Amino acid sequence: MAGIDGVVPKYLQISGHLRDLIERGELAPGAEVPSERELAVRWKVARPTAAKALNTLRQQGFVTSRRGSGTYVAERSALMRESAPRYGPSASQPDSVTVLGAEMVEGPQEVTESLGLPTASPVISVKLLYENGSGAVRLVACWYPGEFAAAATLVHGTVPVPGGVVRYLEAVIGRAAAVVRESVGARLATDDERRRLALPHPAAVLVVHRIGLDVRGVALEYRQSVHPPGRPIMEHEYPARSATDFRR
Repeated sequence: MAGIDGVVPKYLQISGHLRDLIERGELAPGAEVPSERELAVRWKVARPTAAKALNTLRQQGFVTSRRGSGTYVAERSALMRESAPRYGPSASQPDSVTVLGAEMVEGPQEVTESLGLPTASPVISVKLLYENGSGAVRLVACWYPGEFAAAATLVHGTVPVPGGVVRYLEAVIGRAAAVVRESVGARLATDDERRRLALPHPAAVLVVHRIGLDVRGVALEYRQSVHPPGRPIMEHEYPARSATDFRR
């Protein structure tokens, strides 16, 4: 947490920490969340700051309050939520992130349609390059409604957002992604993608499109991830009896 002190407000650090515990299952549905007083002591902040952290989690639907009792992890069984990206490198391969560009632009048609915005609406465009010890692993382009710009100032900055763009964005706007829609396809890499990912010409890439929607079905983010060939990006395990073609 020390690495993000002074960059992300303390109440967002607290709410983000509690949210991580909830998403990892360390705080299960129905479990009691530390009180304002406990959080204030533990994080060395004023009570109003602790209260703001809990209120952020309430607004995002992660916790509920019971009058005269306390704050508890909300039941979220009705919501589909990814606790980690479905498609991406494994957790054992930490990435470094370089911001290639971050600006307000007129949204391309595909972007505005995906975000449910009028044609040519302003959007925040962020382009990122993820790398590990063996080189570039993926290119990511993200777009967000332009209305988020005033509150989410770090999103359109020139340095990576501590903890990730989505978590920061959800915290500052008080809305969380409840449903993630993904589609996957393959195509030839563009000149820029070949250069960034050090690919030959021609080269095929896997492209994952993802839209994050809040509980009302309103889009918070549209993302395109471009993955080079030869890298496993999805792992899934299931009972053999559910694979109808396995024994044929």
